[in-house]
Amino acid sequence: MTRKMTEGNIFHHLIAYAVPLMLGNVFQLTYNAVDSIIVGRYGGKDALAAVGTSGPVSTIIVLGVSGICMGAGVMMSNFFGQNNMKKLKSEYATTLVSGTLMALLVTALGLIFSRLILRLLQVPEEILADSGVYLRIILCGVPFTFVYNAVSYTLRSLGDSKTATRYLAITCVLNIFLDLIFVAWFRWGVAGAGVATVISQMLSAVLCMDFVRRRIPDLKLSRRDLAVDKALFKETMKYGSVTALQQSCQPIGKLLIQGVINLQGIAAMAAFNAVNRVDDFACIPEQSISHSMTTFVAQNDGAGHKERLREGFRKGIMLEAAYWVLICAVTLLFRTPIMKLFIKDDAETISIGVSYLTLMAFFYLLPGLTNGIQGFFRGMKKMDITLMGTIIQISVRVIVVFVMVPKIGLDGAAWACFAGWTCMILAEYGYYFFCYRKKEKERLGLS
Repeated sequence: MTRKMTEGNIFHHLIAYAVPLMLGNVFQLTYNAVDSIIVGRYGGKDALAAVGTSGPVSTIIVLGVSGICMGAGVMMSNFFGQNNMKKLKSEYATTLVSGTLMALLVTALGLIFSRLILRLLQVPEEILADSGVYLRIILCGVPFTFVYNAVSYTLRSLGDSKTATRYLAITCVLNIFLDLIFVAWFRWGVAGAGVATVISQMLSAVLCMDFVRRRIPDLKLSRRDLAVDKALFKETMKYGSVTALQQSCQPIGKLLIQGVINLQGIAAMAAFNAVNRVDDFACIPEQSISHSMTTFVAQNDGAGHKERLREGFRKGIMLEAAYWVLICAVTLLFRTPIMKLFIKDDAETISIGVSYLTLMAFFYLLPGLTNGIQGFFRGMKKMDITLMGTIIQISVRVIVVFVMVPKIGLDGAAWACFAGWTCMILAEYGYYFFCYRKKEKERLGLS
């Protein structure tokens, strides 16, 4: 069930690893859309709004969890590349034990301060009670979310991107089924949606843990193995905390951008909501290729295969560029029908969205280039560089949105993306070519 990326065809490894991740993200986005439809249709607009208000809190928690697990995953890929299964097992146990304890702490603090959190988010009084119920239930699922992510990134570090994705697909379908039972049939409202989500999270964690126990003997944990290696924990937090911080920058920036869009009228708001969904789907493959590059680079760095590092980076960027040609053509050909999927009869909203997508079709190359180099730097444990790039990108994007959107409308948000990604490219590729390669020349044999 593992994939050794330290030998064999590089393109094959990168593609075979990335495709399951793409499918998993598509499942997740599809589930999110269906979940909102069920809650809104059977729970009403108040229920939908209550679930939505908890979104920023749960998003930040999930991104923090995945950031810690991503840092641990890079270390485990390194150990796997070295064939050091003893250290890999110790890192796996350290991540599970320490992370689960931290997740339980987050749950406890969240339950205590949930009402205060919602007050700070300025949740309207009429939906405050429902929002509190949903948030408290979701917080109970944080430990399961952590375990799933920890095991998922462990499997990815071994080159297995299929197993966790398969279980994610199963639990997404289960979540929708439980939504229909609890929300549509039992009429439990937001509580039903929360319980459905937690049950699904619990199942995904159990399935992944059981898979590792049955199919990967080297990682089977006994009670004696359930201990925290202090040195590994310190290193995990060093990389994971930076990645978690990096991941949290994006939703904060998007909240600021949304505030500007909200001042442009209902048509702009509706169009922005629609094109954001398109952006999410368009960028999934680019992000999946990036994760593939991370595991490839980390394994080969651990194995000391210097010659494959630079080649893997080059071929990963080639895949990002090839995908851009496809998504550019699809977006340009179908931009009007895509907008009509969201809005049928509002010509103004459709026109705004089509204009935005026309620009973005060409701009989608840029996040491919940024995702590619971010994947490389993550694999080399250069998390500080990925954080720097993300801060530059989102900061420039927010500033340009504040300047251009009031003047030219939603097209200003597209140009803001262009400006942010361009600055990120200049910073990260500049660092790669003029600083990183010079510093690593002797160690990696780069010429």
